[in-house]
Amino acid sequence: MTRLTRRELALVFGAGALAGTAEARTGRPSMRPGVVGVAKAAAELGKPLGPETARLAMAGALAASVDAASGVEASTALFSPRDIVGIKVNCLAGKNLSPRVDLVEALVDLIAEAGVDRRHIIVFERSNRELQRAGFTIRESGPPYRCVGTNNDYDRDPSTSGAIGSCFARMVSATCSALVSFGVVKDHDLSGVSAGMKNWYGVIHNPNKYHDNGCDPYIADVARHPYIRKKLRLTVLDGVIAQCQGGPAYRQGGIFKLGLVAASTDPVAADLWAWREIESERARRGLPNLEAAGRPVRFLASAAKAGLGIDDPRELSVVTA
Repeated sequence: MTRLTRRELALVFGAGALAGTAEARTGRPSMRPGVVGVAKAAAELGKPLGPETARLAMAGALAASVDAASGVEASTALFSPRDIVGIKVNCLAGKNLSPRVDLVEALVDLIAEAGVDRRHIIVFERSNRELQRAGFTIRESGPPYRCVGTNNDYDRDPSTSGAIGSCFARMVSATCSALVSFGVVKDHDLSGVSAGMKNWYGVIHNPNKYHDNGCDPYIADVARHPYIRKKLRLTVLDGVIAQCQGGPAYRQGGIFKLGLVAASTDPVAADLWAWREIESERARRGLPNLEAAGRPVRFLASAAKAGLGIDDPRELSVVTA
């Protein structure tokens, strides 16, 4: 694994060398394969970062992820003023292990400053209740942004992707033209890791059906459905407080202060980075790695095989803001 500065990254990955996976006809920005931008952000459990710290961390990670001069420049490269942007947050574990509101709002501000109407920026989760438990305020309309649960508003008919057959939330199938996965860094009792990719289980009506075999290949199959694959612009991970044991629910004894925020246009690389940080903390504590604990992380290989991103640690480039 290499660690590159933004200047080094620009030399290694010039515009011509970065053959993106985007489809030109959709206008979707190119992916930067294997690149994860990170920025430092420290706070106590359950405490906000504060607007200024959140802004610096979010802008730094975002800019580092796409080699931009600023967070606004990065957002301008990723989002169009014509977009309706959906930010899917993972609030399953409640306030102590959900994306911090101030970090999410910092991202909203950067997207708005890139020219997207605040009424067209939607922070969403499966239900209003989950959002409220995590500290978000429900807003049916903006500004400063919309914040709503999908609340069982699914497509009438299921669609297939690989081994899954599901009705998708209309938020992703019909409403949004651009998507962001905003997850947390935590372990999972079946898939090993729950960060950015498993967050998309929250947009299908039957996620309970897709937990066999460590959720593989189902996590990848949900993420490669055109509703997500063609619209996903960014994965952001709140790693200020992370969890290495006891997930996906919050477990006090399993948390640790990672003190980082990460962003990537490569959803597989983002989860690979989260996996590495979880394994590092488990090793520090003398815990077995996830495979030895009976929770091997299988889904990333399936996701890479489907062309969703990079799962090889040797190709992971962590760029520090």
